[in-house]
Amino acid sequence: QFSAHVAFLRGEGRKPQDLISRAMHRLEVPGIIPLCEGNSVAKWIKFRDASSLGQSPSVLSKLPGLRASALAQNTGTVLTFKLSRFGCGPAALCATALVVQRSRKGARKQRPLVCSRAKKAEESRTGIDLDPPAGTRDFFPEDMRLQRWLYSRFYEVAALYGFEEYDAPVLENEELYKRKAGEEITEQMYNFKDKEGNAVTLRPEMTPSLARMVLQLMRAETGAIAAVLPLKWFAVPQCWRFETTQRGRKREHYQWNMDIIGVPSIFAEVELLSAVVTFFEKVGITSQDVGLKVNSRKVLGAVLKKAGVPDESFASACVVIDKLDKIGAEAVQKELADKVGLSADVSDRIVKATGAKTLDEFAALAGVGDSEEVKELRMLFDLAADYGFADWLQFDASVVRGLAYYTGVVFEGFDKAGVLRAICGGGRYDKLLQLYGSKKEVPCVGFGFGDCVLVELLKEKKVMPELPAKVDYVVAGYKLDMMGKAMSVARSLRLAGKSVDVYPEAAKKVKKAFKYADRVGANRIAFVAPDEWENGLVRIKDLRGFTAETSDDQKQADVPLTDLANVDSYFPGSSVNAMA
Repeated sequence: QFSAHVAFLRGEGRKPQDLISRAMHRLEVPGIIPLCEGNSVAKWIKFRDASSLGQSPSVLSKLPGLRASALAQNTGTVLTFKLSRFGCGPAALCATALVVQRSRKGARKQRPLVCSRAKKAEESRTGIDLDPPAGTRDFFPEDMRLQRWLYSRFYEVAALYGFEEYDAPVLENEELYKRKAGEEITEQMYNFKDKEGNAVTLRPEMTPSLARMVLQLMRAETGAIAAVLPLKWFAVPQCWRFETTQRGRKREHYQWNMDIIGVPSIFAEVELLSAVVTFFEKVGITSQDVGLKVNSRKVLGAVLKKAGVPDESFASACVVIDKLDKIGAEAVQKELADKVGLSADVSDRIVKATGAKTLDEFAALAGVGDSEEVKELRMLFDLAADYGFADWLQFDASVVRGLAYYTGVVFEGFDKAGVLRAICGGGRYDKLLQLYGSKKEVPCVGFGFGDCVLVELLKEKKVMPELPAKVDYVVAGYKLDMMGKAMSVARSLRLAGKSVDVYPEAAKKVKKAFKYADRVGANRIAFVAPDEWENGLVRIKDLRGFTAETSDDQKQADVPLTDLANVDSYFPGSSVNAMA
């Protein structure tokens, strides 16, 4: 089975080849060879591995709004189409990409990206681009079903570990994020001055908001927190960063955060790492798919301290070291010298040590031996073994995280196949509250999961859930004068806790009502007709709770209007009852 999708992009002066590549990247379908000619009237697109597409005209027929010539060649390994322009006005088309994609069981169907004449006409009339701003998303109903499913797993795991939910405004004071350690985040804020002249920003991350809220619980005279510790809080905030968009990373995203405040020991990190593993297991991800890289900034701090680096340079050094994967060892050594003031010898030793494969190797290379910091990290791995998730963890000295406020253990979830960027990340940040006025250190540790990369991970590992539209009942009135009675039946069912969709027209044509019920995913359909109504009954048919071999008499029942609260009892053996 194949589904065909069309991606359309307007030019803005770019080369057609570039636009075709962008279109295909957007659909995330690899292995396609585009070949475009110089004029904009026609494009040739070639497809590799298309031998199973024997009937090319049938593919063309599935592309609404596209006038494509019947000229298609199938050589066994490459399928070539010649596409005429869309019917959207002259010069509207600068590039097209026809992507024929194999659809697989369990995969969500992509929404066809077809050039809509009505949409373009509306944009032309109003001057409004109907697409959301770059790096942001619309959530159509099927997208919201996935988001709610994902959130339900966040909430489930948080409850299993005894966490309480909190929230904060998406608009924050800009100064909350302006830490002076060279972090990228300060350059990525959606910041502006409001109408009162206040410097504000859409929050790029949640941890500073959490710190601000915890400080509100702190007694000014003593620095003690006026709450029972530890605080175990979680949130799923929307965050904004103006950065380059890529697969799994957008400019706005939702992020599951879990934080523990008031526990200075390594036990808090182990508890959070266990929660991360539990979440992965809940969504069908295994330790063969994802690993957790663990390191400690305390160990790196011991190395820098031994080299004579002042404490105030520690955070800046970590921000630079975090760029190893992006800019390479040589550039990192240069920045450590230029921006942090480390000697060439110390910089070289640090960079070489980050390539260590084990904690013991790192300790030896860095010259910190069996220090207290190394012992603490060993203890974490031992506790993870006792907890039962040691197979998820691996030591990685190059992981330091890019935020300046981390002070101890840091960790990142990573795709073992190497396809996706970091899946999640977190660590200890005991000194953050002091940056905002706390009189003393407050032990804190937490992590964050971005929703975008999680969805890409589920797609990549082929564990995306099937989430069709669902409703318990469709209620259909046989004719117009029965519509009010149908609504009263709907109300009774809703009072019994059932979700109900009222069929919006008279259902004399029963077949249409059944089609509607199937389209909205109804488990049962209730027909409100004169004969049954006069006898105080409503006829209900179970659409999904029985096998095809089950007799119609068992699937259908006339239920008294006065007993709709017990409707499930009229369908013994129906799997629908188990869903209630």
